[in-house]
Amino acid sequence: MPGTEDRSLAQDTIAVVLKGYPRLSETFIAQELRALERAGFILRFFSLRQPTDRKRHPIHDEMKASVVYLPEYLHDDPLRVLRAWWRMRTTPQYKETRKSWLRDLGRDLSRNRIRRFGQALVLAAEMPGDVGWIYSHFIHTPASVARYAHALTGLSWSCSAHAKDIWTSPDWELSEKLDSARWTVTCTANGFRHLKDLSARDGNVHLVYHGIDLARFPRPVRRATARDGRDRGNPVRLLTVGRAVEKKGLDTLLDALALLPEDLSWTWTHIGGGELSDRLKAHVERLGLADRVALTGAQSQETVLDAYRASDLFILPSRIASNGDRDGLPNVLVEAASQELTCLSTPVSGIVELIRDGENGVLVAPDEPALLASAIERLARQPDLRAKLARAAADEVHARFDHLSTIGTLVELFRQNGICPLQDRKAMNRNGQQAA
Repeated sequence: MPGTEDRSLAQDTIAVVLKGYPRLSETFIAQELRALERAGFILRFFSLRQPTDRKRHPIHDEMKASVVYLPEYLHDDPLRVLRAWWRMRTTPQYKETRKSWLRDLGRDLSRNRIRRFGQALVLAAEMPGDVGWIYSHFIHTPASVARYAHALTGLSWSCSAHAKDIWTSPDWELSEKLDSARWTVTCTANGFRHLKDLSARDGNVHLVYHGIDLARFPRPVRRATARDGRDRGNPVRLLTVGRAVEKKGLDTLLDALALLPEDLSWTWTHIGGGELSDRLKAHVERLGLADRVALTGAQSQETVLDAYRASDLFILPSRIASNGDRDGLPNVLVEAASQELTCLSTPVSGIVELIRDGENGVLVAPDEPALLASAIERLARQPDLRAKLARAAADEVHARFDHLSTIGTLVELFRQNGICPLQDRKAMNRNGQQAA
């Protein structure tokens, strides 16, 4: 019966718990998981939500892992949840896990907390017998499901923490998850310091930058342009890639664009979906910028790459949102820099771990439209400065953010905890046969 098999069998498959899969806005997760597959690990995906994007990135089609969708809402599939509870209620770990969940529910009385326990019951009850590890992406809701499933099954678990999940989760919950997980990785020095301070165990939090796949983002054959905003027929091309959410600061960017001088010719393209998309469009109309602005919605990775290469300046005016949410080190900045596209951003969170003001990009204070407008104008009018900064940023990406080098830490963490890539198992089998 799933959830109760003899787990002494070979168990090197990793159950990956994801909030949603696939997602266009989370290419960094898909990239990491594909790299783990290439390293020889066998993965199975368990998604808390059904996909909502109509498009897919090519990397999603390269994945070998199967996907199981847990009940997004418990009332959507009550019989599946009931069957899972019926199976797990007699297991030795059930009562203690239920007690732990009730303690969490007392501190977080919400439907979300109830849903996570129900999803964990389904995950535990349907867990394939070859799974030897549970790994969650994001330390908020996916990690809650992973932690309860760990308690129900006895399988070890680990976690990858990113940005919003760190900064919008209560400290008590982060601390308990960090101490329950065998190890946790995070992608910025700022997040690493915060989690390390909350963990009672030394050495179980690791800094692992996402990096990007430089085979997908090779240096462009031609990058620098001479556009300087004087030619109405060849305007400076401004670009932003990112969801329309509060922390991206897109309202500040629109206000800054409205402040640019009349004699500067420019266009701005925004690629990305997001909950504030309608508000963004209304803001464009209100400021009278519709003839210079293109809001394209979410796009495939190939389209985004073409946009990087066709643009002159990448702008991401990130801020700390009212609920504490903030960017980590946005992958779109790394991608843009890899294409020798000059980056203009803010010194928020992990952005300063890539962009150094005046050296390989420009940083301005968040929520300051006038300062942002001044920086846009300066960079728009000086193509030589853009080219200098862009080359330095591309060099930085190629030196420090190749995902093939950053993935090594993650591979080693799994190996140290007894989860072996396929080639390791084959080598052990050959050695055993030779010894016999």
